[in-house]
Amino acid sequence: MGNGTSIGRVRGLGSAHEGAHHWLVQRFTAVGNLVTVLFLGISLALMDNYSFDTVAGWAAEPLPAFMLALLVVSVFWHARLGLQVLIEDYVHAPGSKFAAILLLNLVIFAGGAFGLFCIARLAFSGAA
Repeated sequence: MGNGTSIGRVRGLGSAHEGAHHWLVQRFTAVGNLVTVLFLGISLALMDNYSFDTVAGWAAEPLPAFMLALLVVSVFWHARLGLQVLIEDYVHAPGSKFAAILLLNLVIFAGGAFGLFCIARLAFSGAA
């Protein structure tokens, strides 16, 4: 037959022991998203005026700027984790999988950096 023992055929095909950490981090980022979105929603609901100057002035304050930065980091990290699972599950060719994950990481990094840059610009300008 030449196939060896049954255990020999399946060696190396078991768990990589990475799934539990990935799952846990995805749940932590989901909780972080919930907390920061609730802060954003309540803060915006308590505003009297929604003009650009008012909202920009609010976003330039330290606590809202910090919470917005946490929101950007948490949302983009959560999105990356979820989309990585989709790519790993549905893209089967190794080269395509590598390219898709590389593109995902580049887009997530660029989007997160742009979001943080915009918040920093608002926070350090002292509002419009």
